[in-house]
Amino acid sequence: MKAHIAMLACVVRVTSAPAGELPPDLMSFFQPPSEFVGDTSGYGTILRFDDGRSVDTPADWSGRRAEILDNWHSLMGRWPDPVENFETEILETKTREDFIQQKLRFRWSPNEKTTGYLLLPKGPGPHPAVVTVFYEPETAIGLGRPDRDFALQLVRRGFVALSLGTSETTAAKTYSIYWPNRERAEVQPLSMLACATANAWRMLSARPEVDEKRIGIVGHSYGGKWAMFASCLFEGFACAAWSDPGIVFDDNRPSVNYHEPWYLGYEPPPWRKRGPISASNPATGLYPRLRASGRDLHELHALMAPRPFLVSGGSEDSPRRWRALNRTREVYDLLGVPGRIGMSNRPEHSPNAESNEVIARFFEHFLGSAR
Repeated sequence: MKAHIAMLACVVRVTSAPAGELPPDLMSFFQPPSEFVGDTSGYGTILRFDDGRSVDTPADWSGRRAEILDNWHSLMGRWPDPVENFETEILETKTREDFIQQKLRFRWSPNEKTTGYLLLPKGPGPHPAVVTVFYEPETAIGLGRPDRDFALQLVRRGFVALSLGTSETTAAKTYSIYWPNRERAEVQPLSMLACATANAWRMLSARPEVDEKRIGIVGHSYGGKWAMFASCLFEGFACAAWSDPGIVFDDNRPSVNYHEPWYLGYEPPPWRKRGPISASNPATGLYPRLRASGRDLHELHALMAPRPFLVSGGSEDSPRRWRALNRTREVYDLLGVPGRIGMSNRPEHSPNAESNEVIARFFEHFLGSAR
C-alpha cells in the first residue's frame, strides 16, 4: 500500500503543470469547440456515489474513484498478482540512426512472455519514456504502415520507447491475452491487456535509462483501446494519448467494437461471428450487461485524474466526443487541475503527420522535453 501511495504521489508531481502553462501550439486542443462547451448530453455525472451522495470535495473524489475502480474490476475480473521476475532476455542489439534498438523478451503475465523492442536514445539519462502498443511491435518502430511509427518518432525526439504488441494472438485472430487461458478466461481480455502493460511499466521503470516518474503510453485504434484501458486502470502512467479508439461505447460505429470477445465481450469459445451487433449475431459476455446497466467509458476516463490525456480523434472520435470528456472535465475542475484533457481531430481514422505532431508535443510538454 505504501508503494502504491508513493507512486500516485509521483504521478501528481509530474503532471502538475497548470493550464496557463500550456504552450500556444497545444492550447486550442484543450478546450472544446464552442458548440460543445458544457454539453454533456448522453453521459451521466461521475460526481455521485452509487448510493446517491454527491462528490463535493477532492477527499470525496478519492472515495468515488476507488468505488469506480472497484466496480470495473468486479465487472471485468480481478487482475492476477503483479509479475515478480520479468526474466528479461535481450535477443538482439543494434544501432539505428542515433539510437540503440534492443529486441527483448520478458514475462508480462504470470504465464506468458512477450517480445518487444526497446529504443534507447544516446546521451545521459534517465530519460522520459513512452510505451507504444499495437497489433504487433514492429509497426511502431517503423517497420509497418506509415504514421503509426510512434516509437520511432518519439525516440528521435529523445524519449525511451518500448514497443509492444500481441503478434501471436493477432496471427491467430484472437487478438488479446487470456488469463489463465482462452478457454476459461477470468478477466475480460481488454482489461488483461492493461494488466500485462502494467507489468511492462514495472520492467521499464526499473531500467537505469528511464525516469520512472515520466512514463506515458500511446496507441492507435486497437492500440488506442489498449492504451486507454492501461492508463486508466494503472496509475503508473504519467499521461496518455489515445488515437481514435472510440473513447465511449457507440454501437453505430463498426470500429468501436468493444462487444468483440477479445475486448469486453468474452465468453468461452466458440465465439460469435466477428462483426456488428445484430439480431442474428447478438453481443455476448460482459458487454451487453454493461450497456443494459447504463455504464460507459467516461467512468474510466475519470480514473486518469489528475493526469493529463489526449484523444487523437479521427473518424471514430469526432468532436462530439467532448460530450463525454466534459463530464471528466468536471472531475478535473473539482480537483483544481483544468487544462489536462485534450482532443485533436482529423476526418480519417488513420493518423497523419499533423495529428502525430500534436501527440509528440503533448508528450514533450507533460513528460518534459527530451531533446
